[in-house]
Amino acid sequence: MILSYSRRFILASQSPRRLKLLEQLGLHPEVIPSTLSEDFDSSLSIEENIRSFAELKVQSVAENIDDGIIVGADTVVILDEEVLGKPVDPAEASKMLRKLSGKMHRVLTAFCVYATPEKRSFTDAETTNVYFKQLSDNVIERYISIEQPFDKAGAYGIQDRTAVFVEKIEGSYENVMGFPLSRFYRAMKDKDNVKSLNLS
Repeated sequence: MILSYSRRFILASQSPRRLKLLEQLGLHPEVIPSTLSEDFDSSLSIEENIRSFAELKVQSVAENIDDGIIVGADTVVILDEEVLGKPVDPAEASKMLRKLSGKMHRVLTAFCVYATPEKRSFTDAETTNVYFKQLSDNVIERYISIEQPFDKAGAYGIQDRTAVFVEKIEGSYENVMGFPLSRFYRAMKDKDNVKSLNLS
């Protein structure tokens, strides 16, 4: 067991990938998804927006928790400063994958850890560069019909059949899955964070 806490530990996300990654650290969080709507603030940078979303997610769940540690995260795919979120239908998923074909894009994930009743938190973020091969229309349409990637930013999940789309990555693989596991682990072991949030 790598991380262990006596306090209630909560994941403010319904992402099965984030849950599985946290379980790799020995954590078995309760899942209480945030229903917060995400509206970009044009006065903020992309990273500032994503950090804010992660913070607001944990705060919304914390309103109903008396004592616990809550983790929330938000992930976006960025292509030439255009944010690609989760596609709403096959047509939008196809459009996104055509844009990504043959190009490098960035995957940005921000996470926030919030402790209550202390009402203290810290936030961090990580970016990974992902290079896609050229994708044919037939490959894109077949992938969408099989994987139904409507819960994934950028319309793909690197852990599924999309693995063959990727030429190479620069940075954290887990970050592309939706949670920067190594950075999160380091943050949870940081002595200042441990003291501030009473991570015991």
